[in-house]
Amino acid sequence: MEYVDGTAAKIMLAIRPGDSIRRIAQKIDGSYSWVYDWVERLEEAGFIRRDDGLYVESYDVRDSYYDIVAAISRSAPLSIDGGYVIPHFAGMPFAYTKIDGVYVWTHGGYQIARGHDDYPIFIQVADRDIERWVAFFDEFGIPNTIEERLDATEYEGTVSYVLFPTSEDITREWVDGNPVVPLDKTIDHMLDYRVNYEPALEMIADEYDRDIDASHADPRLNA
Repeated sequence: MEYVDGTAAKIMLAIRPGDSIRRIAQKIDGSYSWVYDWVERLEEAGFIRRDDGLYVESYDVRDSYYDIVAAISRSAPLSIDGGYVIPHFAGMPFAYTKIDGVYVWTHGGYQIARGHDDYPIFIQVADRDIERWVAFFDEFGIPNTIEERLDATEYEGTVSYVLFPTSEDITREWVDGNPVVPLDKTIDHMLDYRVNYEPALEMIADEYDRDIDASHADPRLNA
């Protein structure tokens, strides 16, 4: 029973071959020291191993954690913070995009068009995985849809997922432990809806030293 613990479960479910302890801590929104302690305990138990990164050794144990976490998720409302952890348990590549691309690249500094009672999370996924993603979120009891956000009146709870399938390879970068579409694609999205993202464009231009005209005039119109 000593391994029936939320942190242990999240570590086992979030590990992808070669992940560092720091990346796992970022994925599950946990402290490095606490995750490090649990990694040592899970390694001593033979559930994982460290070999220039972390690897799952016991998939039976991992599957048991998966079943427990899915059952809890179906029984209790998912928090917004938890909404950024759950996708890491799916075992499929993804990247935050659209509104969440901006949210991640600004380190949570810019938020738009959602609130504490209606919080869709936007992720890019591979075409070939779309049915598995839908099945995954359904198993966890979390509302999800493809390309169009759900109306808040259509479901209970706060968090939902909007999936954007792509036939291209998912190119992603890691920011604060979150996989996100490249900055250039995020900027393109912001420019397409510039009136909504003006403050965020200023933040991006300052932090990443990008030459973005932060005025309301779209520089592409003057090209």
